Amino acid sequence: MTRTISKGRVWTARVMSGAAIVFMLMDSIMKCFKPEFVVDSVETLGFQEHHIYVMGILGLLATLIYAWPRTAILGAVLLTGYFGGVIATQVRLDAPLFSTILFPVYLAVLVWGGLWLRNEQVRKLFALQTKA
Repeated sequence: MTRTISKGRVWTARVMSGAAIVFMLMDSIMKCFKPEFVVDSVETLGFQEHHIYVMGILGLLATLIYAWPRTAILGAVLLTGYFGGVIATQVRLDAPLFSTILFPVYLAVLVWGGLWLRNEQVRKLFALQTKA
């Protein structure tokens, strides 16, 4: 049984997922082209220049897998792993909590929240508890 969802819910899901997708596409594509400010930023994080391209490709693949509806759940899992690496890097550098360390968490909320709103399988998997 597939339930129809409201237009408001669909559009909220699209905006949430779309914001995460646009950010990740921009981030990944910038890493693939490696402008000077990206190289400087990534080197500040402790990575060497030859790591930038790999990070860009991994982020891009995970984002494209998430953007395709049939593989969105796998993409969300892959993006969550990617975000975990970002968090670990920021924690290692003692970055500010709310503006830097938690930014990937905010993206993950958009990724999973958008998916939860539009995908019945995800809603069943992560069902909100009701009083018994």
